[in-house]
Amino acid sequence: MAARRFRGLVLAWKLFCYGLGTLVLAVIVVQLWFLSQVLYWGRYEPATSAFMDQRLEALRASNPKAWLKHQWVPYERISAHLKRAVVAAEDARFLDHEGFDWEAIVQARAKNEQRGRIVAGASTISQQLAKNLFLSGTRSWLRKAEEAVITWMIERTMSKRRILELYLNYAEWGEGVFGAEAAARHHFGVPASALTAEQSAWLAAILPSPRRYERGRTTPYVDGRVGTILFRAASVQIP
Repeated sequence: MAARRFRGLVLAWKLFCYGLGTLVLAVIVVQLWFLSQVLYWGRYEPATSAFMDQRLEALRASNPKAWLKHQWVPYERISAHLKRAVVAAEDARFLDHEGFDWEAIVQARAKNEQRGRIVAGASTISQQLAKNLFLSGTRSWLRKAEEAVITWMIERTMSKRRILELYLNYAEWGEGVFGAEAAARHHFGVPASALTAEQSAWLAAILPSPRRYERGRTTPYVDGRVGTILFRAASVQIP
């Protein structure tokens, strides 16, 4: 009887070890796949992104003929005004951190605890790029953990210039509008290289909720944000 119980425990332990080993192996394989994509996109532009695919699927649920506005442009063909405005609005310490702005995280947590709800975030441009390229928009601890791993990969394999170039080319700037070139033409009728400081500040201001502001539409809140961004952008360093 005791021998049979012992053999049962041994079998259960083996099954547990095999299951754990399989899970660990699966996690490693997934991370290697992400790393291979990060390395590839460090040199070549993605045809699309996970977030773009999700938005297109959502649009086609109501309109099967829907399509996205998107055109890749190299870093040097994007207005320096837009680069400075986006860094000023989204990640002022972009050149100084290694993917995570710990000071901003502490400040955001304190503000959220004070308000009793989430009113502030601290995602860096690198974190947002990881999410946009690879992950869903759903919030979960598992997704945040994967975002952190991919952010680490991005920061270790790409230059800050490349990170900002990718971010500007895949950020959402309106209903079905992705990337700086499509945004500049959609909202202002100019190429991304010709964006003025004011236009750039407006595009940076709407990044948190881009689908609410069609073709240059503004509000008192956005006007206030534009003024703040213009002031901060004057002293921002870009790669």
